[in-house]
This record gives sequence, structure tokens and C-alpha cells, in this order.
Amino acid sequence: MNFKKFYNKIWDRSSPATENNYLKFLIIRFSSIGDIVLTTPVIRCLREKYPQATIHYLTKKKFAGIVQSNPYLDKVLLLEDHFDKTIQEIENEEYDHIIDLHHNLRTLRIKNLIRDIPFYSFNKLNIKKWIYTNFKINRMPPVHIVDRYMATVQKLGVVNDGLGLDYFIPESEKVKEGDIPFSHLHGYVAVAIGAAHNTKKLPVEKLKELVQKINYPVILLGGKEDFANGEKIADSDPIKIYNACGKFSLNESADIVRNAKLVISHDTGMMHIAAAFKKNILSVWGNTVPSFGMTPYKTNYEVFQVNKLWCRPCSKTGFDKCPLGHFKCMNEQSIDAIVESTQVNLGKEIKN
Repeated sequence: MNFKKFYNKIWDRSSPATENNYLKFLIIRFSSIGDIVLTTPVIRCLREKYPQATIHYLTKKKFAGIVQSNPYLDKVLLLEDHFDKTIQEIENEEYDHIIDLHHNLRTLRIKNLIRDIPFYSFNKLNIKKWIYTNFKINRMPPVHIVDRYMATVQKLGVVNDGLGLDYFIPESEKVKEGDIPFSHLHGYVAVAIGAAHNTKKLPVEKLKELVQKINYPVILLGGKEDFANGEKIADSDPIKIYNACGKFSLNESADIVRNAKLVISHDTGMMHIAAAFKKNILSVWGNTVPSFGMTPYKTNYEVFQVNKLWCRPCSKTGFDKCPLGHFKCMNEQSIDAIVESTQVNLGKEIKN
């Protein structure tokens, strides 16, 4: 038994006022961009409930930038290559509560190795998702994943304040005027062309048709892996269409989203970053479906999907290519419908 921790707990109980002040929490979510952004209401609401507590967040190094500037956190821990080091660091920190918003084999190992700390695990509903993707029987509850994350901390007395998602950009990573073309300084549509899996993305030709028909400056967003496709898409009108794929950090790309008049995105992390900034979002869905509970949260959005397609959803995440070869979920998307909604939304923005 850790006698120092035991003594502190006894001392804390002597005064309700001090008990909450000295609690120490660890929140775990290893990946990925969108999933981490979707946990931010838990961080904020936990801080609201326990303003004097210490709150740490454990994630992978490549995603640490998403939460490192979060003012509601005291420290961001990085998942070590050698998992035993991570376990040791958790033990050294002497947490009072661990909030597992990832719930995989590694977090289960943490739970099994550190048995004296109360552990709160997120229900991923994997069986319901498996039934949905394999038998097309929807047993998913009509509850957003953020509200399911919040249910994980309900026993701690934490309630959802309804303020939506957070994303904090360090001042040093905000985009300067000279970083984007002069033609885009007075307004643009941000189009996030990337996704972790190809079956979540519109084909290049469909994206090319989309941006050609939008009568407004466009900035294409994506990672370095999207640069070549961005060049193909922008080739038809390099003045109107700026390919920013791979040219900016994640936080800089988030800043471009923050300043956009409208955001068009696949079911990706950039969609959730846009929701954190309360942007109007045109959300394009391929092999995944909104009923998984991961639509844009607490912002205005419109869903574009091919309805009544028997093979959707084919995966809770995605594939490199369509398992059936036809890729109807994206090939049959109505680009004209997306363009029409784009122009309507831009008209409202410009009028305001």
C-alpha cells in the first residue's frame, strides 16, 4: 500500500472543502485527432466541478499538440514506446482517479496493474458497432459520443455544461497574413480533403468538380500525404484554389479553419476542430454513418450521404479501398447539392 497516499486520503476526509482541492485526475485518450478533440468537454467540465484539482492527460506524442495549450489541464503525459515506463510514470504521479476514454488493451493493462485507483472506463459499444457494420442492424443509441464520454464521469458528479468542444491554438502557431494568398485574406471556404482512410474521402475528381463549382476562394487542407492530390484539385484554378496540404502544422491548419467562412469536411478530425470553433460545416460521409454518434457537436452542420445504400456502414473506421469495388457511398454523392448549400451558407455569412 502507498502509505503517503493513504495518509493524504484520511487527511482529505477531515474537511469536505479540502477533499476536492487536492484530488488528482488522469484522463486517457491515446488517439486520434477527432477523438481527442471530442474529449475536451470532459476536461473542461471536470475542471468546473473540481477547480482546485490537478488534471493530467495521457496521449501519444504525435497528438500532444491538440491538448498541450488546454488551460484546463495541468500536464500532458506522453505514451512511451516502452509501455512499462508509462505505467511507472502513472504510479509515480499517485492519481486519485483515472478516467479511461480510450478503453483498449493498453488501458485495460493499466487498470489491471494499478488496482488501488478508481478507474472509469468509456463504453465503446463495439458489439453494437460490429452488429451494425456486419448485419446492418442499427442498435446504436441516439446519443452523441461526447455525451457518452460525459456519462463516464457522471459518478464523479461531473455534468455537461453544453458549451461544446474546445480547441486552443498557441499564439506562436497562429497563421500570419503573409502565410496565405492575398486573394484569400478577405474570406475563403476551407475544404478538408484528407481522412485516415480512403473510403472516408471523396475521389479526387469529385473534389475537383466541387471546388471548380464553388464561386468563392478555397483553401484545401490536409497532411503531407494529401499534397499531390491537392495539386491535382487546385490545378484547374490555382488563383481561386490554394493547396495548403502539408504546408502547415495541425494547429496552423486549425487556425485556417477558425478563420474560414465555411468548412467542408469528410468524417475526420478537421470536422471536429471546425465544430470546436462553432463553424458552419458541410459534412460528407462515405463508408461511416452519422448514427455512430460522431456528427459535428454543438454547431450548425448539414450531412451529405448516399441514403438507402445497403452496404453502409461497412466499417466503424474505414478501408484503403471499397470492399465491394464500386465505392457508391462517395461516387454517387451529389456535388451540385453540396455546391448549392455552400452558396446558400456563404450568402448568409457575407450578409452578416
